[in-house]
Amino acid sequence: MNTENHTDVIIIGGSYSGLSAAMTLGRSLRNVLIIDAKQPCNRDTPHSQNFITHDGEQPHIIAHKARAQVLKYDTVRLVNDFATQAIKTNTGFKVSTQSGLYYNTKKIIIATGIKDILPDIKGFKETWAKSVIHCPYCHGYEFINKKTAIYSNGDKAFHINQLVHNLSKELSIITKGPAHFSEAQTAKLKENNIPVIEKEITEIIHDNGEVKQVIYNDGSTAQFDAIYVQLPFEQHTNIPQDLGCDITENGYIKVDDLQKTTTPGVYACGDNVNKFRSVANAVYTGNIAGAALNMELAQETF
Repeated sequence: MNTENHTDVIIIGGSYSGLSAAMTLGRSLRNVLIIDAKQPCNRDTPHSQNFITHDGEQPHIIAHKARAQVLKYDTVRLVNDFATQAIKTNTGFKVSTQSGLYYNTKKIIIATGIKDILPDIKGFKETWAKSVIHCPYCHGYEFINKKTAIYSNGDKAFHINQLVHNLSKELSIITKGPAHFSEAQTAKLKENNIPVIEKEITEIIHDNGEVKQVIYNDGSTAQFDAIYVQLPFEQHTNIPQDLGCDITENGYIKVDDLQKTTTPGVYACGDNVNKFRSVANAVYTGNIAGAALNMELAQETF
């Protein structure tokens, strides 16, 4: 049975960016509904780093505390559900959910994050976000001076190598096949004694998520403590495309400096809009989205 509710703003996604936007709007007395499917992007990460006042905290604890603070504002409510569709209406938008409910709203904030596409490598899922990592700012300090691999190729591998080289000199680049570096990059890698291994990883041997060894496609092995990877990803939902929001060539929702998408009345924030994947950035972009959307509502009703 469908129920219909009217609200100023629906926020699709109740993790860090969505909660940040909701707090800003709640403090301005906007009627806000958060629809959250409990699938945060960092749910596999044991500890959240590089977020001032919460450095080293478990992500779910940060989210629990944030949720409790946000829901103290009387005009904000949250439902645990999965938004399946959003369409434009004469008065704004209608959002449908997996449980069969639907809600009418004036504005939408898409805070759904992204979904990493994990490779078919034995042991990868178990080590992902623990010792197989993506960001030196989020995880690198915990692997200072550890034996580290960069599982990538070309410009991306060289870029990560530059960042990680300040944290550990025991570096290797594993290129998943023939290396693709410029002459200048190759010379720089040799100058810094960084071996380039033109192989693929077929299995990661680990102990409760901690990398111990990799097995290559030729059967040989190597010892590592950490592996940096850059995974392909997809949006968690098709709602941005359904609403006509432009997607960048890199797969992110296109937004301006105020987190506005190319569809009027629709904002987006968090991991789904840029490559800076951190709790701090999610909170920041959510705060901007909430403030900018509140200004839009204020200008429309004044």
